Amino acid sequence: MRRDDIQFFKTRKLEELDFLSNSPPSVFIGSKLKYPNVNVGILSPSQPLKQVELLNNSNEWTSLNLSINQILGLRNQLINSRFTTRVRMSNKLTEKSQEIGMASKPTDLEINLEKIPRYSKELDRITKPISLSAPLKNIRITENTKIHTKVDKVVSDTDMKANEAINYLYNNGFDEGFLQQLLTIGSLGLKKNRKLVPTRWGITATDDILGKEIMKEIKNYEKINEHILFFDKYLGNYYFILLIPEIFSYELFEYGVMYGQIKGESTDFEDYFGRKNYASNSVGGYYSVRLSVLEYLRRIKRQAGAFIIRFETEEYWANLGVWVTRSCARRAMGNESVSFHSRESALDFMRNFILNKTRIDVGHVFKKSRLLNYVKEQKGLKEFL
Repeated sequence: MRRDDIQFFKTRKLEELDFLSNSPPSVFIGSKLKYPNVNVGILSPSQPLKQVELLNNSNEWTSLNLSINQILGLRNQLINSRFTTRVRMSNKLTEKSQEIGMASKPTDLEINLEKIPRYSKELDRITKPISLSAPLKNIRITENTKIHTKVDKVVSDTDMKANEAINYLYNNGFDEGFLQQLLTIGSLGLKKNRKLVPTRWGITATDDILGKEIMKEIKNYEKINEHILFFDKYLGNYYFILLIPEIFSYELFEYGVMYGQIKGESTDFEDYFGRKNYASNSVGGYYSVRLSVLEYLRRIKRQAGAFIIRFETEEYWANLGVWVTRSCARRAMGNESVSFHSRESALDFMRNFILNKTRIDVGHVFKKSRLLNYVKEQKGLKEFL
């Protein structure tokens, strides 16, 4: 699909409580109610669309290089037809939402709402934006749902742990967005553990599960033999990723930038042995960017230390979800890189490069970095010995 084709997506304003539609497929589990109560929302436009998958496909948005306005234009066409339930309660609406969420292709639906959809301006830093929502009265699936045989396999296996199922499907070509949906609708894991999970939790859990599994693999590889710097900018987000020839470690610095000035800092770190607690400063972005780095290292069959600086500028004026951080990091690591034989030359170039791109001097970040200081101390110790 080309960017020019997106003009096809124009839907009518919904003024009826009953309408025909199709789901991308997409199911959203809200987190605003008091747990274990949740809102389950089936996302669909106000009329059937031929290429409805684009309304939920963040990887396609990235490949098309869509703007914030274009992405919001796509998401604003989705209606969140929602109902309230408990995370372990099974009923007809829950079963239908699970069937839609497991589908490999869009599902034709007949939807009955209790009220006309209400517009909301709330945007979340973790989940994709949803503007319209209304209480769901009933829903009918009007065709046979198409579920992939490998998905059916893990859903039917109630003795397979959720992390095993997620990694099995990921290694068979299913993307992280679909996998987090399977986890959130309670279709994976041991039978006794299956339950609905808020989407914002499921996104981070999936990124963490996939990252930890890849980490086991790359720790068996040789270290890279040079410093490698990657860069990309997308949707007002700058990513500078420096890979260092060391055993695996990972550090992320995130800064807000307004009018060329830094506004706030978030940072988290892990060494070769991993984290024991949640990355509460960088939250979901920590795990999504780590996954992108690990995917690259597995591709080249090497391990490295990863030192990353992200700047979120005023151009990023609407929160679109944590997929932005994952996509930006993946884009950066798919671009041409610059290589260096020494740490000093790599850091000097990185500092000047960032200054040129953002007008911000990151010398203070280098001094604060736990990863860089650890590498420096280790180098000094080796030379002494």
